[in-house]
Amino acid sequence: MLWSLLKIVLFVCVIAALALGAGYLMETDGLIRIAVAGFELNLGPLQAAIFALLLLFAVWLVLKLVSLLVAFVRFLNGDDTALSRYFSRNRERKGFRALADGMLALASGEGREALHQAAKAERYLHRPELTNLIRAQAAEMVGDRHKAGVVYKQLLEDDRTRFVGVRGLMKQKLEDGDTDTALKLAEKAFALKPQHTETQDILLRLQANGHDWSGARKTLSAKARSGGLPRDVHRRRDAVLALSEARDVFEEGKSIEARESAIEANRLSPDLIPAATMAARHYIRNDQPRYATRVLKKAWQVQPHPDLATAFGEIKPDETPAQRLSRFRTLTKINPDHTETKLLLAELHIAAEEFPQARRALGDLATTHPTSRSLTIMAAIAKGEGADEAIVRGWLARALTASRGPQWVCDKCQNIHGSWQPTCSNCGAFDTLAWKVPTTGDVVMSAGAAEMLPMIVGRVSEPDPRPVPTEADATPQEPAEGEAPATAPGVPPNVPEAEIVGDGAAETNEEKKTSKPEN
Repeated sequence: MLWSLLKIVLFVCVIAALALGAGYLMETDGLIRIAVAGFELNLGPLQAAIFALLLLFAVWLVLKLVSLLVAFVRFLNGDDTALSRYFSRNRERKGFRALADGMLALASGEGREALHQAAKAERYLHRPELTNLIRAQAAEMVGDRHKAGVVYKQLLEDDRTRFVGVRGLMKQKLEDGDTDTALKLAEKAFALKPQHTETQDILLRLQANGHDWSGARKTLSAKARSGGLPRDVHRRRDAVLALSEARDVFEEGKSIEARESAIEANRLSPDLIPAATMAARHYIRNDQPRYATRVLKKAWQVQPHPDLATAFGEIKPDETPAQRLSRFRTLTKINPDHTETKLLLAELHIAAEEFPQARRALGDLATTHPTSRSLTIMAAIAKGEGADEAIVRGWLARALTASRGPQWVCDKCQNIHGSWQPTCSNCGAFDTLAWKVPTTGDVVMSAGAAEMLPMIVGRVSEPDPRPVPTEADATPQEPAEGEAPATAPGVPPNVPEAEIVGDGAAETNEEKKTSKPEN
């Protein structure tokens, strides 16, 4: 600001001096005589003005030549001059142009071109913190992982690029399967940038896979503080980690610590089924059945599950089926229309040998939602009601080819697990297992086996709505004279009807008895 003001004042003074001098020249009537070293020059006013301008130009030119000479000497000496700045700006333009071309080549998938442009940019700019990033990614693109690793190590030398180098080396170790080294690098990257979301996720997954539950809970808390997780998701995953810690502590024989961790996991997420069952079992061992009942009822209210029913049965393992049926009313009156509640109630009635009540409790699940469990229950009900053996085997045959129903399925890779785990055994994702019917990968029989099944177990049919036949009705009758035999040719007369297999469906006894040879 001050220098600008001084320049303005100087410019005004110069203009004023020139105007004053021009006024003097215009007022002069005679000649202007200039005498220098015996040389005399007589000029008119206009000639004097022109001479003054030429003199000023000569002085300016001499000063510029002297300045150029001084700048050339400084340039040779290595000092920063206008000449050196000109060449520097020219190199910068070429370097940034090469850097931009390298980024475009990298985005286009041209790895070798990106390497060439990165080397060119480094030659012009001498900025490794910029060019090494392109070199590392381009080297990985063309498959030169060794060169990429070397570049990542070079990035470790600069504080501004150290995180990028650590992250690149961490990803390389993950691809190589060296999880121990990757875990250490992830911890280093997390220390450099605690709020980096990708680093938080990788570190959390590695700690969970390594059963470092305490460290994983710290990482999860940092992720929640940075705003990377909603509060409810944080509580759920913290409960998963607490439950996993409780299971490991229980395996080590520390039951008290395991009970506390399990109860904490259940407090953080009451709908977490494994946490509820584990906390209930610890309450049962501690002779606190009321607390166990309360925990299981709360979890059943959110999502009925067979493991919850199993833990509820362990509260009083020595009771009779009738007593168990009565006590389980506390659980089954919650979510009575849920499929799991109906299946549980039907099984309890079967155990108490109350088969009509079991059929009513099951409802139409065997037809609307046929699963191996519901069909097996129908087979047990039919068996208990005295139905024909072929009908029982028919239900069992359908159970073999039916869906298994809800299972622990990974939401990320759809892999099916036999039991709940904190991490998926297939893709390693954390807290992705959900109790649901799998979309793919369910256990089914092949088409050939399904076609052969009726020949092995009998006709697969719905239960006969007619009354169960008595012994008198089951007594075989002799065919009337001239009447076709009641069984197909080549089949012994005592073979049950359901075991007769023809080209399509077997004929019924009514059709056979009414069929008579034509006269």
